[in-house]
Amino acid sequence: MIYALLILGLVLLAFGGDTMVSGAVALAKKMGLSTLLIGLTLVGFGTSTPELLTSIMAAIKGSNEIALGNVVGSNIANILLVLGVAALIAPVNVDIKAFKRDGGFLGISCVMLILALFLRQIGFVMGAILVAMLVGYIVYSYISDKKQQSKKTDKNESSETPVVPIWLALIKTFGGIALMMLGAKLLVDNSIILARDWGVSEAVIGLTIVAVGTSLPELATSVMSAIRGHNDVAFGNVVGSNIYNTLFILGCTALFLPIAVPASMGTDIWLMTIITTILIGIALWQKRFSRSIGFAFLCAYAGYNYYLYTLPM
Repeated sequence: MIYALLILGLVLLAFGGDTMVSGAVALAKKMGLSTLLIGLTLVGFGTSTPELLTSIMAAIKGSNEIALGNVVGSNIANILLVLGVAALIAPVNVDIKAFKRDGGFLGISCVMLILALFLRQIGFVMGAILVAMLVGYIVYSYISDKKQQSKKTDKNESSETPVVPIWLALIKTFGGIALMMLGAKLLVDNSIILARDWGVSEAVIGLTIVAVGTSLPELATSVMSAIRGHNDVAFGNVVGSNIYNTLFILGCTALFLPIAVPASMGTDIWLMTIITTILIGIALWQKRFSRSIGFAFLCAYAGYNYYLYTLPM
């Protein structure tokens, strides 16, 4: 029964991801926004919802290692696994002007997590600061994107995307998110049951199984975006989700309950920072993520998981 539910979760993720991508792209066209901004905000927020619910529930139950490990592990999985798979399907190009804005916020979110490591806790005040930073990021992104879009002429309008009523685009977008959330829940819940049967520690469960499970909506979205040729959505989804994970998920969770940051998480937080720095460096200098980079990311992620599962309980 457990394995049947795991397969059902995968099916829901794949179908939900395909539905949401087509709805989000249509919505962007209707609202006069770039698909990159939609990927950073609506899609990024929607696919980060499983991480938010998981972290809040873990904090309420006193499982700080799962609450924090979920966010740190998801950020690592988003870059190495999600972006790696998307780049392997089709090289991901980077809108350098937009990324100079978004990459800055991504770097700041890492700095805030390192600060939390030194403070050993994310309390109410820091949580409020993180949420306020995210609100500022969304407002700034919206204003700058509208300015950029207003400079484009109607001649650049793509005729490939069929005209879709805005109500249908909204239903497809949010319906796809709902299906992915259900699929992710089925995968996470049943994966945790299997992991505990195998004797895996709670910290490792948070950093790997729960992190990957709650990153599956991002994976489904980015894979479908890459297949459909919307690489800006795929890349924006990864960057946006990582910003949301740190600023919004940890921030909101800390507003409910303070999150203790154990010293044992230090290695993973620093590793996440290094990986994020590599992402920013490739985006700024290479301006694209080739198939070879995608393959290297996947190999690095496999090595990271092997390292975690060889740690003593």
